[in-house]
This record gives sequence, C-alpha cells and structure tokens, in this order.
Amino acid sequence: MPRIRRPFVVAATALAVCTATALTLGPTGPAAAAGNGTATQAARHTADEPSLTGSAKLARQPGDNVHFRFNAHGFGEQARGTFYASHHIGKDWGGYFKGRIDCLVTGGPVAVATGIVTEMRFKNAPGMPELGDLRGKRFGFTALDSGKKDQLGYSWAMDGLPKNGVGKCLGSAPFETLEKGDFKVHHWMPPRTPAKH
Repeated sequence: MPRIRRPFVVAATALAVCTATALTLGPTGPAAAAGNGTATQAARHTADEPSLTGSAKLARQPGDNVHFRFNAHGFGEQARGTFYASHHIGKDWGGYFKGRIDCLVTGGPVAVATGIVTEMRFKNAPGMPELGDLRGKRFGFTALDSGKKDQLGYSWAMDGLPKNGVGKCLGSAPFETLEKGDFKVHHWMPPRTPAKH
C-alpha cells in the first residue's frame, strides 16, 4: 500500500499478578464469603489471564485514517478473541481486514498478539498498489498501554504492506502513537513451578 510518510497500515517492568485480595474487594466476613463465593471464582477466572482490549485511531496526516480494534484474552497459544484493522486514504482507496487471535503474551504494560485474517474488503485506486488477498495469513500487533498516550506496532512495519506472515506472538516495537482511543493491557503469567533439586 502507498506510504504517507509512514508504512501502510490497515490495521518492561512487570505488573503485579492479580491476587485473591484484589479480586474479592468489598464486604468481608463469613456472610460475604458465603454469598460471594461463586462471583469470586468467576472473577478470578476472568482476571487471571492476559488480555488486550480497546480501539484507537492512529495519529496520521489529515485524510490518512487508520483504526485498530482488539478483544484478545488468554495466555500463549490458548488465546482467543478478535482483531480489526482498517486504513483509508481519502475516498477512493482503502479497506479493512479482521480475524481471530491465536496467540497473546504480556509483559507489564506491553502486549504482543497475533491473529489469522479471516475476512477482508479493500477498494483499490488507479496508480495505487494493490493489497492482495490476506485471508489465512498471520500478522502480529504490539500494544503499549502507557495510560496517557498509548502506542502500537504491527508486524509489517518494514514491509510497507501487510503481506508477509509471522510466527505466533511475534510483532514489532510499538512505534505508532494514537490520536484518540485507548488500549488496555492486563498482564498475567502462569505461576512458576519451583525447580526440583
């Protein structure tokens, strides 16, 4: 795809692992424990896993509109969810692709996710490079949840076109900044088993 001062886009310090205390904020005591047992178990199941969620528009020149959206949950190759990426330049060129998440890892405020493209629509314009068929290809995304000015990277940063697939959970540095929107990264890693001596 064409470049407008940046590659085409269609699309640490570790945080503390959630504790049981954080998951059971609220009333305490035997009665509360009896009443909230099921809710606490559900909250623990939901919170104790990595996640990358949110949507945003990248900071680009006027007329160069790039959006990303993520809803990814789970650790490593057990991850699930969806991603969406779109890029439009003016009214005559652009489109979107979306797909399913197949890997997710986090480290503090950073998440790296990959996904397989399952659907795409794209409108070419005369004199502009064609995107081609992306369905079945895997692309990577890296989000930095800074709290104020989030950043995003994608695996085709050096291509200029999203055409070369990558391995699971591989992405680039998060070099793009957001114009608006927000990404939320929840960091979690499986408990480590002590080594046997």
